[in-house]
Amino acid sequence: MERLEESLFEELKTSGTKVNYYFVCKRKLWLFSRGIGLEGSSERVSLGKLLHQYSYKRYSKKGVLIDNLIAVDLIGSEEVGEVKYSDRLSEAARWQLLYYLFYLKQLGIERRGVINYPRQRKREEVELTPEAERELLKVLREIKEIEELPTPPPPQKLPYCKRCSYYELCFVE
Repeated sequence: MERLEESLFEELKTSGTKVNYYFVCKRKLWLFSRGIGLEGSSERVSLGKLLHQYSYKRYSKKGVLIDNLIAVDLIGSEEVGEVKYSDRLSEAARWQLLYYLFYLKQLGIERRGVINYPRQRKREEVELTPEAERELLKVLREIKEIEELPTPPPPQKLPYCKRCSYYELCFVE
């Protein structure tokens, strides 16, 4: 797939966190898009930041903020890397990294992607294919639709909800 027209790219671009939340929980995505960010109180987020800070010394750039919108964990000469505490939500992590690869491609930068799970000593290669790009465009449109909802989607009881920093906004009365 070729690069998008600039106006369409501007219309659809979002943060990688929102792409991740789209695959984790639509309600969490909506709340986060309204500026309700509860991740700062999450022990898992803090542990992930420590892992990121003290791992992957071979990468030349770590924690790179692009366009004040996407925060790429690792950038090397040939690959872009994302560091995750666990592979429990690997599908969401994969799509987040695919979005970073797509975003960079729109800027004229092509790289391959790798998700690193240092606690599990595991790496997952991620490739931005034309099929993934088409699916990502659908996802980006749906993210915009969710953000425009007047109220959040109803909560869904998912296996990982009890460990979510948004749990009390969904299930505690």
